[in-house]
Amino acid sequence: MLKGLRAFARSQAAAALAGIAALEAIFETMRRLGNLKLYVIETIALALGAGIIYFVALYALEHSAGSKTAFWLILAGALLFRLTLAPLEPTLSDDIHRYRWDALVQQAGWNPYTVRPDDPRLTPLRDAFDSRQWRVIPGRDIPSVYPPLAQLTYRAAWRALPGPVGFKLPFLLADLLVVAMLAGWMHYTGEENFHLAIYAWNPLVIVEFAASGHNDALALAFVVGALLIIRRYRMVSTLLLTAAVLVKAFPAMLVPLWLRKTGWRNIFWALALAAACAWAYRSAWPQVLDTLRYYESHWQNNHASLYTAIAWFSGSTAIAAGVGVGVVSGLALWAAARQMDTMRAAYLLFGAILIFTPNGYSWYFTWVVPLLCFFPNPAWLLLTVLQFLSYNVLIGYQTTGSWHFDPLLQWLTYGPFYLWLLWRALRTERSA
Repeated sequence: MLKGLRAFARSQAAAALAGIAALEAIFETMRRLGNLKLYVIETIALALGAGIIYFVALYALEHSAGSKTAFWLILAGALLFRLTLAPLEPTLSDDIHRYRWDALVQQAGWNPYTVRPDDPRLTPLRDAFDSRQWRVIPGRDIPSVYPPLAQLTYRAAWRALPGPVGFKLPFLLADLLVVAMLAGWMHYTGEENFHLAIYAWNPLVIVEFAASGHNDALALAFVVGALLIIRRYRMVSTLLLTAAVLVKAFPAMLVPLWLRKTGWRNIFWALALAAACAWAYRSAWPQVLDTLRYYESHWQNNHASLYTAIAWFSGSTAIAAGVGVGVVSGLALWAAARQMDTMRAAYLLFGAILIFTPNGYSWYFTWVVPLLCFFPNPAWLLLTVLQFLSYNVLIGYQTTGSWHFDPLLQWLTYGPFYLWLLWRALRTERSA
């Protein structure tokens, strides 16, 4: 019996159980804090602690013999962590209140692309919206910039679950769907269990989707689905990618490659789906471009990476933005010309977007995590954990109203990432 216990203690199932216990203790402590915005330092400390446990758990899972028990434990842990944080009202980010406001505006018969939250004509709607939550709506001076399928999702969610906590449900379910799709693929292909845990147990993914309810989870579900079925169901895959773009714009960089892979005839179905989703908002199209230009000129340098460095060296944000657009667009066309493997192209393009974007909000970095299940990279995994340092901005914002990211913390976020990438590149070159 003692020998059996020793064998279990060295097994992957034991590593999974230990990881679940340690991570759940962190997330339960976070849940008990309640309003995370009031406990920013504690939240950052807990999240970084979860990151350390996450890395230790991944190492233990990678260096132990795989088992079906561990596979199911990883899935159970993923569900447990998300259910622990799901009851929290979103406080680290106020984006969900903008989702809800856009939904209410539509419910009242207005077009969210033509009216701003602070429009005097919408004053009566504030009575149906908590005044405290209305005051923290992001971008009250511009109409909505969220794509049409996101708006349709908001409208449906408002009818069923209009409260801040309930409104997270579509995005929480989308996140769990990503876990399920990755689990099915890993099981089918015989990949090691730790690859699944990369996404299923990632602290940034869990906090941003289960606690904050960001809509990026819905776009990721469509992207992952499209990537997994492109070889067998090309038309359906194209429709899924189109749906992803209609929720969040970042997957649009994959469109040229997709059309090369699936055939240009599928563009008809993509355009048909886009038209169907956008039809209800067609009256706003003349104004949408003006809104996007306003957004791009007023929302810049939010914890950005190379964008900040290029803007500092060149003295121009226009040059920094132009370099980013040029690099990412060039990579997208190059991937299409070479008909690169779609999974690898998504990994390359999403990574490029994240390091060149003018706005590096922490939840954006969830985009690359599903792809790390196929291309494990410790530097990128570290960056997803270090993104929690960006929430330090909330301390000054609450006390003085100043939205300013601490340069030292930005260095602490991105410095280790670039140094690790450089070290890996040099080591690879030396080995070659």
